[in-house]
Amino acid sequence: MSTESTPSPGGRLSLFIKKFERAVVVSIIVMMMVVLALSTLELGWIIVKDIITPPILLLEVDELLEIFGFVLLILIGVELLETIKAYLRDNVVHVEIVLEVALIAIARKVIVLDLSKYDGVSVLAVAGLIVALAGALFLRAARSRFHR
Repeated sequence: MSTESTPSPGGRLSLFIKKFERAVVVSIIVMMMVVLALSTLELGWIIVKDIITPPILLLEVDELLEIFGFVLLILIGVELLETIKAYLRDNVVHVEIVLEVALIAIARKVIVLDLSKYDGVSVLAVAGLIVALAGALFLRAARSRFHR
């Protein structure tokens, strides 16, 4: 009887771990899909509720900011789903997608930011974070173009 057809105990463990990781990632994808579907329904409800409350068809600035923040939050979820799908497909985390998600998240924060609650140093820190993320994304894209 040949021993080549039976995997070693270490090989079986490695195979089990890979199958377990795949099951976890697929579960996360399904849960993200549920969360995104519910979030989209919630956004629709918020828009309908804001439109039908007096004054009808007119939105206040705080309502618009809430809607824009929610839209960006859903967009972050979609990008996270894309990151998880890419990990499942390639078994590697794509830095560009992670940087895009971070940039969208910080853009959402800036849009809904109440400047009266933060001091100048905090606002400068957010600005520095935006510049750092945008620079990293630019350098990553330039590197990808250069190495084609």
